[in-house]
Amino acid sequence: ALAVGAQIVWRLSNPTVPLFETMGVAALLNVGLNGICLWLLTPLRHSDINLASAWECSRNDMFEGVAVIVAAVGVWLFQGGWPDLVIASLLLVLFLRSAWRVLRMAWRGLRTPEPATPSCASSNESS
Repeated sequence: ALAVGAQIVWRLSNPTVPLFETMGVAALLNVGLNGICLWLLTPLRHSDINLASAWECSRNDMFEGVAVIVAAVGVWLFQGGWPDLVIASLLLVLFLRSAWRVLRMAWRGLRTPEPATPSCASSNESS
């Protein structure tokens, strides 16, 4: 989220028209590969905080890819860089929201004691 915010500030102070072709190709690769990751992680997203965070990141990457495709079309239609900045601002909100959600889950995990799990030695003794 910080990198996206910094890029928005930099692009506002150094306005250019991005190459919509490059944006589109990169976004299509992003959507395809992250779609596979999301598909693999979906059954595991409620397993633990690490897998939930990985799923959240893959989902955000899918949103990012679709949003960049929309931005590339906007850049092509309007021949300007402002659609890219609008999409980047919306993505910034999405990333901050997800970071907040994962932080809350981690905080709850720290505050809730984990149930005791039997050690290997105690399970071998009972056999």
